[in-house]
Amino acid sequence: MPLPSQPLRKLGFLTIGLFDEADPRKGHESTLEIIQLGERLGFDSAWLRHRHLQYGISSPVAVLAAASQRTSRIELGTAVIPLGWENPLRLTEDLATVDILSGGRLNPGISVGPPMHYDQVKQALYPDTADAEDFGYDRVARLLDFVRGKPATDFSGVEGFEATRRQPHIEYSSDRVQPHAPGLGRRLWYGGGSLRSAQWAGEHAMNFLTSSVVKAEESEDFAEVQLSHVRAFRAHHPDGDRARVSQGLVVIPTDSASPEQRAKYEAYAEKRLPRTATPQGPARLMFAPDLVGTSAEIAERLYAHAAFREIDEVAFALPFTFEHDDYVQILTDIATRLGPALGWQASAQHG
Repeated sequence: MPLPSQPLRKLGFLTIGLFDEADPRKGHESTLEIIQLGERLGFDSAWLRHRHLQYGISSPVAVLAAASQRTSRIELGTAVIPLGWENPLRLTEDLATVDILSGGRLNPGISVGPPMHYDQVKQALYPDTADAEDFGYDRVARLLDFVRGKPATDFSGVEGFEATRRQPHIEYSSDRVQPHAPGLGRRLWYGGGSLRSAQWAGEHAMNFLTSSVVKAEESEDFAEVQLSHVRAFRAHHPDGDRARVSQGLVVIPTDSASPEQRAKYEAYAEKRLPRTATPQGPARLMFAPDLVGTSAEIAERLYAHAAFREIDEVAFALPFTFEHDDYVQILTDIATRLGPALGWQASAQHG
């Protein structure tokens, strides 16, 4: 097996948090239990996907608020919140609140672009401003400014005076979003799949999430495309080669899986394999193959991956449609077998 250029420093995982419409609490509780398991196994981070009008977590920030009270060490991220559904000022308030509750462990990942199926949802989402909304990078810039403490208004000071018989009450107003969470601005991530996004994220001193879907711009080789994004991001970031990049791929180790689980995992990956052969659709999207096999086999494939060789953080994605017990097996194998095979060491504080 080839040796990595550097050991894996941070190991995370990503889940969508599926649930049954008839019993949504069970699915949400399962997600919280998976995050707690991740902390016990020594994972550095747990990330939630974001789904609207589907049977997956629609409010990851709320779920991570709950997770912050059930964990003490693991970092909590979103991958990613599509800003087209959000008001940047209100989202800043929620993110800062959860970051404070978590003790500074929140890692918000965001992206831009119109909401999916916008023509079908715009009247519900923006009934009066649908055609005027800007879904470009300016929306991210607003969020960055608010999170980093720039003024949101030109007024601050005493808002009003309300005297009561027992205690005078004075209301103060701040010109920046409250609560303000120091350090959160350095933990904002951009989820990008294009060279332009990679460059923009670097220029604005964000961290960069590169996932299992990228745009085929200069190549039709997934690893080469992803590598070009990593390098473009760092070339435009103030921190250069030290700028943080996290790679997300679907990884399914089978070391402790039952024969039935292995068969299910292999069938899942085989069904999704054809879409990885060529760019898909008008956007020419490239999908990474799912990595299924023993930890030793997966480690060898990762070491041969051009983009993986240039990063030291990952957030491996859990498959969408598996059962709770499957996720327990996969996460356990990642933490106890695959991670160490990649040079990763579990947090000394876990357990």
